[in-house]
Amino acid sequence: MKGVLLAGGKGTRLYPCTKVTNKHLLPVFNKPMIFYPLETLINSGIREILIVTGREHMGAVIQTLGSGKDFGVEFTYKVQDQAGGIAEALLLAEGFVQNDNVAVILGDNIFEEDFKSDVLDFTGGAKIFLKKVSDPQRFGVAEIRDSKVMRIIEKPKKFISDLAVTGFYLYDCEVFDVIRSQEYSDRGELEITDTNRYYLVHHRLTYRILDGFWSDAGTFISLFKSSQHFYERKIRLNNSKKQGIKDVFSQ
Repeated sequence: MKGVLLAGGKGTRLYPCTKVTNKHLLPVFNKPMIFYPLETLINSGIREILIVTGREHMGAVIQTLGSGKDFGVEFTYKVQDQAGGIAEALLLAEGFVQNDNVAVILGDNIFEEDFKSDVLDFTGGAKIFLKKVSDPQRFGVAEIRDSKVMRIIEKPKKFISDLAVTGFYLYDCEVFDVIRSQEYSDRGELEITDTNRYYLVHHRLTYRILDGFWSDAGTFISLFKSSQHFYERKIRLNNSKKQGIKDVFSQ
């Protein structure tokens, strides 16, 4: 399976910090934000990763990450000239993925979860990962009934579910044909929600509800909370080491 990390966008919700750098290079506790989704892919066993970012700060992203050698993997880079949605950015990865399956992660999504078995067991279709949240109106939300996804609504104004669709997805290579068949939304983007709905309608969408920490660190509040979480985890880890307890997330 190939990996695709989407790190484009202007980061307007994090102005003025993002006037001088890509938002994915902002620190979350003790390392750049982009390191967290990279580690999610790498810890899932993925060794070939395409990084898609905008041209404004492409140089800074490459300077930070390099070829992938320091991470024991291989990076490829692709420029997204202008923001056109997550699905449009993913379409840039078609030549990289070719006939393989692909794991897609958003560069501001931070997980404390093990996805290795999900990646190993994936055979086709699409798989999404859900997390209970207190503010579902900020996200694409999945309604589950009888252990099946019934519908996915983007930023619902009325409550239908507290299960947010997180920014980690597994797809087969058909996803690129699916995206090409989509129409641009009212905000001028190819929506990843529409991509997932295609697989849902064709009964090829599966899901898992996550237990561990998850945050999209794309706002000042979520960025602060993410840093706070990993600072507190560091404190717990140090205390655990003193007591001879192993932290499963310390690797």
